[in-house]
Amino acid sequence: MRIGYGYDVHKLVENRNLILGGVDIDSKKGLLGHSDADVLIHAIIDAVLGALAKGDIGLLFPDSDDNYKNIDSRILLRKIYKIMLDSSYEIGNLDATICAQQPKLQSYINQMRENVASDLHTDISNISIKATTEENLGITGKGKGITASSIVLLEEI
Repeated sequence: MRIGYGYDVHKLVENRNLILGGVDIDSKKGLLGHSDADVLIHAIIDAVLGALAKGDIGLLFPDSDDNYKNIDSRILLRKIYKIMLDSSYEIGNLDATICAQQPKLQSYINQMRENVASDLHTDISNISIKATTEENLGITGKGKGITASSIVLLEEI
């Protein structure tokens, strides 16, 4: 078994869609980034890559490469699944937390779990996603950005 941890943060800006876990969230602001800036998927990617000791998202999908400009992060997650499978590992379980003051995310969580489970070819019972706030503190609490963290347990196939 191998354990990995991932973390990501992106700034909230006007005129961008807010995509979290591959779900288009109803929001006045979205996240700024080279790709779709899906902090949840990015944290999950880094957790899996960390468990495999294969670097991080920026190493595999650099923001200097226009092939990844505005790309759907779920496409990147599916590529990570292939790397995981080629390394003879599968998801044991994954736990992730999104930190955002607004918008409220509870009604979107199950769709996020379904998306991640589908992309990583695992049962939804192996995927936990939670949302929290920072009680109006820090960059997320002040509405300046959104963060996500993830931990994953990989099991050898």
